[in-house]
Amino acid sequence: MDYNTARGLILSIYSEALKAVSGEHCVAGYLKKNPVEGACYVIAIGKAAAAMVNGAASELGTCLEKGIIITKRGHVTPLHDHERYQVIESGHPIPDQLSVLAGDELLSFISSTPAEAQLLFLLSGGASSLVEVLPGSMDVKQLQQLNEWLLGSGLAIDSINRLRKSVSAIKAGRLATFLGQRSARVLMISDVPDNRAAVIGSGLLVPHHQEELAISEPRLPEWILQLVSSAPPLAHESAFSNIENVILATNRDASLAASDAAASLGLATQLHREVFQGDAEQLGSAFARDVIDGPAGITIWGGESTVRLPEHPGRGGRNQHLALAAALELSGRGDCYLLTAGTDGSDGPTEDAGALVDGATIDRGALEGLDGLRALHGADAGTFLEASGDLVQTGPTGTNVMDLVIGYKERR
Repeated sequence: MDYNTARGLILSIYSEALKAVSGEHCVAGYLKKNPVEGACYVIAIGKAAAAMVNGAASELGTCLEKGIIITKRGHVTPLHDHERYQVIESGHPIPDQLSVLAGDELLSFISSTPAEAQLLFLLSGGASSLVEVLPGSMDVKQLQQLNEWLLGSGLAIDSINRLRKSVSAIKAGRLATFLGQRSARVLMISDVPDNRAAVIGSGLLVPHHQEELAISEPRLPEWILQLVSSAPPLAHESAFSNIENVILATNRDASLAASDAAASLGLATQLHREVFQGDAEQLGSAFARDVIDGPAGITIWGGESTVRLPEHPGRGGRNQHLALAAALELSGRGDCYLLTAGTDGSDGPTEDAGALVDGATIDRGALEGLDGLRALHGADAGTFLEASGDLVQTGPTGTNVMDLVIGYKERR
């Protein structure tokens, strides 16, 4: 199989996985089976917010009174009946002043609905950064400083989310205190490893206990500990009596769809059941070695890696970092490929979804005067992979269920 055919095959498998967990498809399917009776107000937060709203609108019809959409800049896919929605594009992965404005507008929207309204919340990955209401002791600059430190810390996503929740006036279920007598159905697309509703979107409407926010990390700076110590109180359990949380799509669903797509093409397929976590560089090398040493066919992993950033990082994201580490391991192989990409269509602060590398990636980059190992150590994988022609761009996908890694070894 030639180079372009192999790449097309792998990207087609990735595309089928995205379709299976698209926000529009998942929300419409759920509401068809579980209809909403009467007037409904929609609140969508996350990278897949616009797609999820379209799915809701297709089933709710005239029952959808109005809505608010809070999403990442550039992720407002075309909306049906857009005049019914207030749209706010705010900061991600680092929250900004617009994230705080979005929090104010969220509370204003809720208070503008009837006292016993039905609220339909549509949550997807990115919500933790996109909307925030700060306690009085904290400002936007401190919020950004915290998130920048967390994203470069190498901490697992669960630890990052726990710290984010600790310093918020709406996260960790605190938003429930603003609903009053309103009922809420919360439909979620999971972007966390264990698919816990309390972690998705920082658990805006999920009851929490104080021990769930306990900080166990031994190396946190004193200034972070001070922010955590002034956290607002948690919501009382009674605030959740009219709230229902439902998870619609997970990384597992995307991985299974990728496996089915590969099988439909007649390819032998191996699907790893464990959700991967850990250092992107180590994982990239390990995945590449698995492809090299494994049988011909497709191998699929799902999960989310982390990167510990140097003081002055270059361009890239966790998927590009993982891909470059894999490319170094695959170098010289003419029969092996590896795609690693975010299911949301973006990777870190870039507009690239990830990269699809092979045994000639390092040589192609070298022809452009770049050194793969130096780029990896400088967290500048994106610059190298752009030069080698291996970056993958999809644009916003309308979903977010962490990352997919798809390895392919040709039969010889």
